[in-house]
Amino acid sequence: MNLLKNLKFTSIVFSIILSFETSYAQQSHRIATFNIRFDNPGDEGNLWKDRAPHVSSLIQFHQVGLLGTQEGLQHQIQELSTALDFEYLGVGRDNGAEKGEFTAIIFDPKKYNLLDQGTFWLSPTPEKPSKGWDAALNRICSWGKFKSQEDQTFYVFNSHYDHIGQQAREESSKLIIKKIEEINTEELPVILLGDFNVTPDNPAYTIITDSEDWQDARLISEIPAYGPGGTFTGFDWEKMPRGIIDHIFIKGDIQVIRHGILTDNYGKKYPSDHFPVLVEIEF
Repeated sequence: MNLLKNLKFTSIVFSIILSFETSYAQQSHRIATFNIRFDNPGDEGNLWKDRAPHVSSLIQFHQVGLLGTQEGLQHQIQELSTALDFEYLGVGRDNGAEKGEFTAIIFDPKKYNLLDQGTFWLSPTPEKPSKGWDAALNRICSWGKFKSQEDQTFYVFNSHYDHIGQQAREESSKLIIKKIEEINTEELPVILLGDFNVTPDNPAYTIITDSEDWQDARLISEIPAYGPGGTFTGFDWEKMPRGIIDHIFIKGDIQVIRHGILTDNYGKKYPSDHFPVLVEIEF
C-alpha cells in the first residue's frame, strides 16, 4: 500500500515537473541573427550548394524559431525556407522586389503569426531603393510584427549596415531608431538584430545603446554570454575572429535568458563567413 502511494506521489511530482518544463519551453523564444554569405561562385571550397545543408541543420539543431538573415539572395532564402518548412519576409535591396541581397526574416509559422511587415532603405529617402550618405551599396532594414502562440505581440527589425561608410553607419542607427518609434506606436517589445559592421566601441553601436531603453542582449544575459570574442570568420579556420559586429539589441519588457555566438562547423569548415548569434528570451 505504501509502495502504491509512493508511486502515485512520484507520478504526480513528475507530471508537475513536466508541465512546468513544457510551460517554460513554450514561453521562451530562440531568436538568431545570421549573415549567411551571398551565393558567390568565387567562394572556392565554400560554395553555397555545399554550405546550405549545414546552415539549415544548424538552425534546426539549435531550435531557432525566428531568424534574421543578411546577404541572402532570393533563391538562398527560398531554399532555407523550404528546408526548414518556414516562411519569410523581405525584399531585395536593389529594386524592392527580388533583385539583390535581402535582410530577410525567416520564421516558423507554427510558432509565430505575421501581422505586418515592411522594408525601408538606410538613406535620406528610406521609402525607395537608394544608397545613403557615404555608403558603398544600397542597404536596407526589413521588419515584421509577430504574434506568438502565447498571444505575445512584438516587433523584429533586421538590418545590414554598410561595410565602408562610417557616416552611413551612424546615420543608419539614427534612422532605424527613428523608424522603430514611428512604426511601433503601441510601444510593444522590439528586437533589433543584424550585421552592423561595427564593434561596440563604434559610435554607430553606441547611438543605439545610448537611446532610451535600448540594450545589447549580450550584456544583460542571465547566463553569461557564451562564445568567442568575434563574429566574422572570413571562412578562416586557422584563427578565431576578433570584434563582435553581429548584434542583437532589445527594447521593452524582454528578459534575456542566454546569449551565444555559435561556432558550429563541419570538417574544419564553417557554414558561413560569420558566426550566427543566438538569444533565448522571454517576454
